[in-house]
Amino acid sequence: MSQADPSGGLSERPSTGALLVEQMSEAAGRRERKRDLRPLGRLIPFAMAHKADLLLSLIFLVLATIASLSLTVAARGAIDHGFEDGGAQIDRWFLLLGANALFLAAVTAARYFYVTKTGERMVADLRQAVFGHVLTLDQAFFANIRTGEVLSRLTTDIQIVDTLLTTSVSYSLRNILMLIGATAMLAVVSPKLTGLVMLIVPLLIVPLFVYGRRVRALTVASQDRFAQAVGFAGESVEALETVQAFGRERTASARFAGAVDEAFGASLKRMRARAVMTAAIILVMFGGVTLVLWLGARDVLADRMSEGALIQFVLLAVFAAGAVAALGESWGDVQKASGAMARIEELMRATPAVAAPSDPVALPEPARGEVELRSVDFAYPGRPDLPALKGFGLVVRPGETVALVGPSGAGKSTVFRLLLRFYDPDSGAVLIDGVDIRQADPEAVRGRLAWVSQEAPLFSGSGAENVRFGREDADEAAVRAALSEAQALHFLEVLPKKLDEPLGERGRSLSGGQRQRLAIARALVRHAPILLLDEATSALDAENERLVQAALDRAMKGRTTLVIAHRLATVLRADRIVVIDEGRVVEEGAHAQLVAKGGLYARLAELQFRAD
Repeated sequence: MSQADPSGGLSERPSTGALLVEQMSEAAGRRERKRDLRPLGRLIPFAMAHKADLLLSLIFLVLATIASLSLTVAARGAIDHGFEDGGAQIDRWFLLLGANALFLAAVTAARYFYVTKTGERMVADLRQAVFGHVLTLDQAFFANIRTGEVLSRLTTDIQIVDTLLTTSVSYSLRNILMLIGATAMLAVVSPKLTGLVMLIVPLLIVPLFVYGRRVRALTVASQDRFAQAVGFAGESVEALETVQAFGRERTASARFAGAVDEAFGASLKRMRARAVMTAAIILVMFGGVTLVLWLGARDVLADRMSEGALIQFVLLAVFAAGAVAALGESWGDVQKASGAMARIEELMRATPAVAAPSDPVALPEPARGEVELRSVDFAYPGRPDLPALKGFGLVVRPGETVALVGPSGAGKSTVFRLLLRFYDPDSGAVLIDGVDIRQADPEAVRGRLAWVSQEAPLFSGSGAENVRFGREDADEAAVRAALSEAQALHFLEVLPKKLDEPLGERGRSLSGGQRQRLAIARALVRHAPILLLDEATSALDAENERLVQAALDRAMKGRTTLVIAHRLATVLRADRIVVIDEGRVVEEGAHAQLVAKGGLYARLAELQFRAD
């Protein structure tokens, strides 16, 4: 998502958040050269928040490993002693094996439940933390990153971490414990054969790490390519009407197919590298085990080992070999999750340039609604050579209605963005009720403002939910009053579920004028002392404009109002007209006075307001 500056260029701010975004591709390259798992350390605080479940997971994990290894002891006893005295003990040994299996089933089920529960809870917390952090980032951050890229990290990357926490971690820890336990028992059963097994281990580790490094690099590349594909798909779907209107469905589909093919190509390289790694591990592992078992069989024939001991050794060797092979597979999942977590961590490390100070100044109560911009200089991020405001000064008295007029790109919308503190000025100050808003909490500042933008974005809930987005604690009476004032109540009342009828994604089931009126109701329900109207009636027909303008006239009484005006009817209702050009106030006064001057306003009135 990119933010356009008044001059029509893309806004790019070299703030902390934006610089981090610009460094993401470079960071991805650095990650390809690394194979550390440090990004996974970010998950430790999420694990520590659920210590009880984590402890139970580890307990059942240990018990399941012990139960698995105990099967080999029972099997050895059944073979070495079960056939003594004509098989008198065989039933007892097989009952012991059955009881062991039942215990193993019980603790394995408990292990699965607690490991999965802990992992899912950690992932839920991670999702909430990442999304909550994304909502705190400033506009400059999103000017340098596509929305689809952020969504990819919130969905695909977190899903990879979910697989790690709910499956791979449990799998890996179980196999690590199995490998340690089986190796220790192998040393007890036959130190000689165990020594031979240990000689095979380095041959397994070499392909694991050599190919593992390449798998990690290819994993990161695959994830980046997929994120690009998701980003393009998001843009195309968001602008679907434009795509269809210009008959560009095939072009968009071809571009997306190309992006998907690139992602698949990167994944294919990763799969090949992982397949080679797996094949190398299996070849070395089973070749070595076959050799060791052949030597063990010769020891049985020479009476240096019992049949039961050989069977136990075989089972333990299979457990150990299986654990090594499984760890090889899990290592790829761990690396993949580490790459995903590195991308998530980059998002979490981004800090907004606009943030509450450590000791915010409280805005005065009761609110007066006074607004002042004092000698403000401001340029959009990355465009210092094209300042949007230059020495801009404006004072709006409590209860006054001021119309901001000027050519496109003059800086009118920039004034609103600074008041809402989407950006901070490069120099000068923006004050509300005498307080520099940089010294106040942004949430408190925005609580004094009600904004109606020209685009009127809505959400996929009901009409009532969209109005309550303006004030969460608004009761039904307040919602209905706001809708009535904005001339929006009647078209919601005819819907099957009335105010509770879902409006579809972004309210697309409504017309442009209906969406605008609903956005006005959302602003009115706030009862904020300052109204910011960015040509709020522009999407309405003449009749509805008259009705909504009458409602706005009532709403503006007792409130400070700034209106970005493009229509003469709006200008004439203002107490004062401020004319902006090239980021400066060039004229101000009443309509008749400004027309009489014959300056910029007079030319705009002749050209822009001629239709009115």
